[in-house]
Amino acid sequence: MVNTSGWRMTEETGLLSVDGEEIAWRRLPGKAPTVVWLGGLRSDMSGTKAQALADWAQATGQGCLRFDYQGHGGSSGEFADGTIGRWKADALAAIDQLTEGPLVLAGSSLGGWIACLVARERPERVAGMVLIAPAADFTEALMRPSLPDEALAAIERDGLWLEPNAYDPDDPLPITRRLLDEGREHLILSGDEIEIDCPVRILQGGEDLDVPWDHALGLAVAIRSRYLTFTLVKDGDHRLSRPQDLDRLIAAIEELALG
Repeated sequence: MVNTSGWRMTEETGLLSVDGEEIAWRRLPGKAPTVVWLGGLRSDMSGTKAQALADWAQATGQGCLRFDYQGHGGSSGEFADGTIGRWKADALAAIDQLTEGPLVLAGSSLGGWIACLVARERPERVAGMVLIAPAADFTEALMRPSLPDEALAAIERDGLWLEPNAYDPDDPLPITRRLLDEGREHLILSGDEIEIDCPVRILQGGEDLDVPWDHALGLAVAIRSRYLTFTLVKDGDHRLSRPQDLDRLIAAIEELALG
């Protein structure tokens, strides 16, 4: 279903019920494998990387699914009620109910962790993964150690801390005790091999202030797959959304989806 005549495929949209909430999704029908976008913390499916992926799928006729986790974007629910397990359940529900056949998972930051969890639960479906600044185990390995004493005290006392947002000072990040504690149930960097055998491509910024490059490299080393490459973009930040970064993302997706 390659688009060679200039017409645009109709992108389907809808809401999927998951645990009493409505998950907003957008899907382009097309050839397999379907590329599934798994976004980052507090990002949504209209973000720069997600839209670039959808534009590429539109141009090539590739199947593509993107969606918003509960408490994100067009989906219902409150962000502060979210947990890693809940967002993993959103991803599994979207994949199970909205796709068929093989998949290439494209996960950014939080989405990189979710992609690994999905790949372990649906290994027969996942034909490849592209991970951008994957924040595996971030609640325990990155977030909790970075919190100041007053934040830890507030979380223990009130169950919530509003962390200043470097990207938007008027929109602080709610960090809940439940998010931190529940995250421990989904840790994958425990020292054991991560049982993922499909091809994996990891793109990581060397100037990422949210996910240090050596943290992402640790995930690369832990994943069992022999078909894994790690690309360090030395001047890249966490978002990796510059034109040259988007080119790298699409090239990695094409390698796994078309190659």
